[in-house]
Amino acid sequence: MIHIETLSHVYAGSRKLPPRTALDSLSLHVREGEFAILSGPNGSGKSTLFRILCGMALPSAGRVTVAGHDILSQPAKVREVMGVVFQSPAVDKHLSVAENLAIHADLYGLSGTLFRQRRDDALSWTDLANRLDQKVETLSGGLARQVELAKVLMTHPRVLLLDEPTTGLDPGSRRNFLGALHRLQKERGMTVLMTSHVFAEAEDVDRVAILREGKLLAYDTPQALRAMIGTEMVVLQPRDPEALAERLRSELGLAVRRHGDELRLEETENGEGLPLLERILGAFRPEIRSISIKQPGLEDVFVHVTSRAVPEHATPPITEVRRTGT
Repeated sequence: MIHIETLSHVYAGSRKLPPRTALDSLSLHVREGEFAILSGPNGSGKSTLFRILCGMALPSAGRVTVAGHDILSQPAKVREVMGVVFQSPAVDKHLSVAENLAIHADLYGLSGTLFRQRRDDALSWTDLANRLDQKVETLSGGLARQVELAKVLMTHPRVLLLDEPTTGLDPGSRRNFLGALHRLQKERGMTVLMTSHVFAEAEDVDRVAILREGKLLAYDTPQALRAMIGTEMVVLQPRDPEALAERLRSELGLAVRRHGDELRLEETENGEGLPLLERILGAFRPEIRSISIKQPGLEDVFVHVTSRAVPEHATPPITEVRRTGT
């Protein structure tokens, strides 16, 4: 449903900054009816990719099709099948819930009985039935997000893009919003691509993509990604991480990965964690603040595939290198 082929995007440089590649020959396919999460460290290219998919930026090279329509040559066709929920609110907080829905419906030519049917259907899962006359600015963050999603759902999109939609929500509102999103996605067979930094949000999706420096490092099911680093891992918090990491490598021959003040031993198989833990404690107990065995989660996968230091980049200028060729 979403086909991204060798997509590149370069921000033009200036007298102070060199050109910066935000996306580097990125290829990514999201099948029809899938729920995919896009994650990566700051500067990985997520925002640039989202802007291109939404038609807000032109790529420097490559091709993107949505539901078989090219986003550059057939933008109107793409907009017909796509709904977008931005990270920043896209509703007018000074208007009521009903007024926001009516304005969005009018933009898509929905009126009369069809509008009322679509509106009622889009609101059926929400807590907004008795709040249609309330201004959005009086709603909680969770309810305001429900307005955003209900507004988009009125147009019956086949493809739904969401840019960190749970930002700023409390845990309860986040859980309710995601629960409704998953249910509606399955009921309607929508294809969903969502950016997120919250790894708990990716546990129940179909596939997770991890970007770094504009390149796709991993793209698979959550189960397959966790299997990349074994069934269990040993996590240490030493007094001197660098010194202990070197001793673990030189004296015990262990492959050690450092993450902040933690050391991780990821290449352990089921049942090997406890003997390894005992070996480490036997040799280095005074140097260790804490040690544990855990099953790897998606956050651990993220650390594993993005552990190489990412260069810091200043904010790119607005000028962009335009697409050349076809």
